[in-house]
Parts: sequence; structure tokens; C-alpha cells
Amino acid sequence: MPDIPFGFALPGGQPPDPNDPQQMQQFMAQLQQLLAAPGNGPVNWDLARQVAAGQLAAAGDPAVNVYERHTVEGALRLADLWLEPASSLPSGIKKSVAWNRNEWIFKTLDVWQKLCDPVAGRMVGAMGDLVPPEARAQLGPMQSMVAALGGALFGGQLGQALGSLAAEVLSAGDIGLPLGPAGTAALIPANIKAYGEGLELPEDEVRLYVALREAAHQRLFGHVPWLRGHVLTAVEAYASGITVDREAIEEAMTRVDPMNPESMQAIALEGIFTPEDTPAQKAALARLETALALVEGWVCHVVDSAAGERLPNVVRLGEAFRRRRAAGGPAEQTFVALVGLELRPRRLREAAAVWAALTEHRGISGRDALWGHPDLLPSGDDFADPDAYARTQLDLGDLDDFDFGPDTDLGGDKPDQR
Repeated sequence: MPDIPFGFALPGGQPPDPNDPQQMQQFMAQLQQLLAAPGNGPVNWDLARQVAAGQLAAAGDPAVNVYERHTVEGALRLADLWLEPASSLPSGIKKSVAWNRNEWIFKTLDVWQKLCDPVAGRMVGAMGDLVPPEARAQLGPMQSMVAALGGALFGGQLGQALGSLAAEVLSAGDIGLPLGPAGTAALIPANIKAYGEGLELPEDEVRLYVALREAAHQRLFGHVPWLRGHVLTAVEAYASGITVDREAIEEAMTRVDPMNPESMQAIALEGIFTPEDTPAQKAALARLETALALVEGWVCHVVDSAAGERLPNVVRLGEAFRRRRAAGGPAEQTFVALVGLELRPRRLREAAAVWAALTEHRGISGRDALWGHPDLLPSGDDFADPDAYARTQLDLGDLDDFDFGPDTDLGGDKPDQR
């Protein structure tokens, strides 16, 4: 399949020159291809993938060499060993891999599709609604072109956002969602190296800390069967309440001159989504924020406990990663503006304090037993006083009625280690 440019531009991101017949011919051929084959669903995901890949190719996407693969595999093995006494959940790693940036996009695109299609569908529908009802019957097949245009616009800009995010993420589970294949622990060496240089810390320490985080995510999502669906459902529930600002779409479309392809570069979809200020949407947002915070808080607490005195710069690394996850990187913020979804755990520190208090008062097995069922997890209200919550007696006999799933091992025979 030939390269399809971002939005409506030539390869390399430049808009076509209206005075260059060859560029215009190439542009029109690509535009015709977009409108003739919009793909399935509201987003042209083929376009998104190609835009992201083209962006990475232009910026540089170093291939993973043999040495990097070996160091990643070694770091993940060591990380899993360090996590053994810090968690009741066994290793969730079935495969250890090193990805380049493009591989991260390719391996995570299916989950992004599930998360983005509902929101994109409302955007494409809103574009169709701009056509007056009395004119729709006359348009006939032209309406499919409106949907194709919307899918291409969204695919192009979403591809750009994913390409930017791929240049920042450090591992498959870096943003707290189970994006990659189940059981596959993946690190992105090029991004880890760049991040370590920014922190002015040794690359091997940063790599091992990222490996600890990735291995902890794999334990959690690999041995808590309901968690993957719980987190993704919370994201989808919040996304379902996001509405489209029709006036913003209409204003953007007025800047398009069909006779001037360059004007299509003016269409920017960022900022056209606004969450409804309703009790249901507020509740969905609270569930999402709590779910993300609980996952990230557990990972931070367990990783810092496992690293302990083993990593010289563990305190500095832990604080750097907390700030990074709480603030979100530039690409993540672009993604928020485009899709309307905030994927950062706002209450990360409070959640980590809850898990620390639970470890102190109930031990590791008692702490991790709360992952047995979503109803057992701390709520957002429990974040206010972690120590009081941790002191609350939990009758583990109440867990008899819950189905933990055949793959769940909560380490009941492992002694508590404090």
C-alpha cells in the first residue's frame, strides 16, 4: 500500500503546491484513495498507522540491536526476581521483548482502536449532522464521502498523536493501560536511553527501574483476571459521556476551500470534545481516575519496595516517575486534546499511600488479596485516611463467594513480608 500522508499533505508532512502539477496529481490520487476506501469504523486506522510510521521515520526510529535485546531480557528477568518478595502475585511475563517505536504502535493499535472508535464515531456523526436534513436525501452516496472525510481527518491526526506518544513511552504498560499483548513485557530502548539522559542518571539504572515497573504491571494484569476489562471499561464509560462541540466542527469546516487543498491543513480536531457536566459523567470520571490511581499506586509502591537499597538512585527515580505520570508528557497531553480522554492518575500519591498502609497493617498477602474482586478495592473516599482504612479488619472468609478466576494466585501460602 502506498504511503498516505498526514491529513491531506504529501509524504514528509508538506502540503501540496497548487502550482506544481505533479504534486497536485499525487495529492488528488491519494485523496481519491482515502475517500474510496475509508476502512471499517469511524477512524481510518490504516491512515493512522501510516501517519505514525511516517512521522517516526522522519524523526528517526532506531532499530533494536542484539545487545539491546539481551539487556532488556536480562533487566526483565532481574526485575521479576526482585519483585518476588514484594508481591503475592507471581510473575506475569511469558515473553520479554525490546521494541522500537514503530513496533509499539503496531502492537498496541488494537486497544487504541477500542478506546477511540466510540468518540470518533460521534465526531464523524456530528460532521454528517451539519448537512441540513432536507439536503441529505439529495446527497445520496455523497454522505459516505462525508464519513470518509471525517475518518481520514481523525485517522491522520490520531496517527500524528500516536507517533508522538511512541517517541515518549518507555514500555508497553507505561501509561497504565494494558495496551500490549497479554503476557508480553516490552521495553523501548531508544526512549529509555533518551529519558535517562534527561535525568542525568546511568542508563542501566533507568532501564532496570522501567523493567521493574513493566514486570509489576504484568503481574497485576496477568493474575487479576477481571482487571483488564475493569480498567478498559472505565475508560470506555468515561468516553461514552464525551460530547462533540458541533460549533467547533462547523467553524473548522468553514475554513476548508474544496478548490484549495492547502486549506484542509487548517482543520484541527483538537478541542472539539467536551465531557458532559452530568452526575453520570462525573461518576464515570471518578471511577476512571480511581482505577488508574489504584493500578499506578500499587505499581509505584511495589517497585520502590522491591528496589529498596538495591538501586542507588531509587528515591530520585521514584519521584521522577511519579511526576511524569501525574503530569503526563507533551504527546499524552496532545492525545487528551484530540480524543478527550485523560489517562493520567490524578490521585497517584494518595493511592500509593493506601497500598503502603495496607502493607504495614496487613502484610503483602493481605494487601494483594484486595485484588481478588473489584468490590474489595479501596474507593476514592478511602484515599483521605489511608491508615484508618488499612486498620479496618477484613474478614477473608467473605472472599469465599468471589470467583478469582482459574489463573489467579494471591499467594495465600506465602508468608507476609514487611
